[in-house]
Amino acid sequence: MKPRKSTKRRNTRLRRLTAIANAAEPAVSVIIPAANERKTIRQVIYEARHVHPETEVIVVVNGSTDGTERLAEEMGARVVVFPEVLGHDVGRAIGAREAKGRILLFTDADIVIPAAKLRPFVEQIDQGADIALNRYLGPVKTKRPHPVILAKHALNAMCSRPDLRGFSLTTVPHAMSREALEKVGMELLVIPPKAMAAAVHLGMNIKLPCRVDVGRSNPRRRTKYRVDPVQTLILGDHLEALGWLLEAVRDNESGIRIGMTDLQRNRQRVR
Repeated sequence: MKPRKSTKRRNTRLRRLTAIANAAEPAVSVIIPAANERKTIRQVIYEARHVHPETEVIVVVNGSTDGTERLAEEMGARVVVFPEVLGHDVGRAIGAREAKGRILLFTDADIVIPAAKLRPFVEQIDQGADIALNRYLGPVKTKRPHPVILAKHALNAMCSRPDLRGFSLTTVPHAMSREALEKVGMELLVIPPKAMAAAVHLGMNIKLPCRVDVGRSNPRRRTKYRVDPVQTLILGDHLEALGWLLEAVRDNESGIRIGMTDLQRNRQRVR
């Protein structure tokens, strides 16, 4: 019995997608951590693949039990599988380690972002930027600002970059050059605020190409705890980033105030 034409077309398309995904020297590597995202993974990969003609898509499947891995493979992505849950940040770091592209674009498997909105991040890096961040701040016009938003603003202010406001590597999508990744260090990607502090401290060229409202499309987390454990984790990451920054500049010309002015205070008088 001959295979149906629809089956042959699907197999041909799959071989073509796989060939593109396994290109020896892709220009762009799109890195997608995923855990039980079968509802969205196909569309996420489809959009990711169209950000550049020479794109590889890497999906780091961790702790999945719903067939996300199989669907990602069917879409021609390069799939890295871990049976245990790793979290988004570890997944991104592992994907970066596996990436071959000179531009790395990071997004999530539970948010379908059109290629047209992902492309500006890649274009900014292609034009010479080290890092391209999402111009999304979250809900700021509230009487009681969210603690994570405050932490992002505080970190950038302590890095002497208040102009960056609350823009951060904790928010997808974002992109970076391979050179920036190598300077920041792969291990710091596991803690995005620390990677952000390192990038600013190293004087990297950080651009804000556009705003992608991931808050509107990102599913609201429901928790049985009074305090969201993810919020606590992110706040802890920012504290760790501040500790890293203090240590990094302690012995250089910036002094113990991380580059901030002492105004009229004269410390020498008490030494």
